[in-house]
Amino acid sequence: MVRTLISALIFTLANLIGLLIASLLLTGFKVGFTGILFAAVLLSIIEAIAGPLIQKYSAKNVPALQGGVALVTTFVGLGITNLVLPSMHIQGITTWLAATLLVWLGALIAQIVLPKFLVKETQTAKKK
Repeated sequence: MVRTLISALIFTLANLIGLLIASLLLTGFKVGFTGILFAAVLLSIIEAIAGPLIQKYSAKNVPALQGGVALVTTFVGLGITNLVLPSMHIQGITTWLAATLLVWLGALIAQIVLPKFLVKETQTAKKK
């Protein structure tokens, strides 16, 4: 249970970092300051639900999509989050594609790096 919560926290923090990167680098990508936290949580929930569905669909119908499932999931998650949140705006196809790539890449790197810091700190605290 604790591992699941830590995993969910890391996943949400990683998406938050990806959203921050996209909002800082892309002029057509806007997320309000308070809305970015809600956007990260909503994006994480959507990706957690859509990921397995897209994976299953692509395995049966579009095997070539298997390698890009995470990107497609991020794109779908951004689309739904953009529809739901009034404080989030993505303008233009170039911004959509760049935002998908930046959020995915930022989240990927954060998911690799964050556990090394968060889990290490937790293990160090337990030893003391």
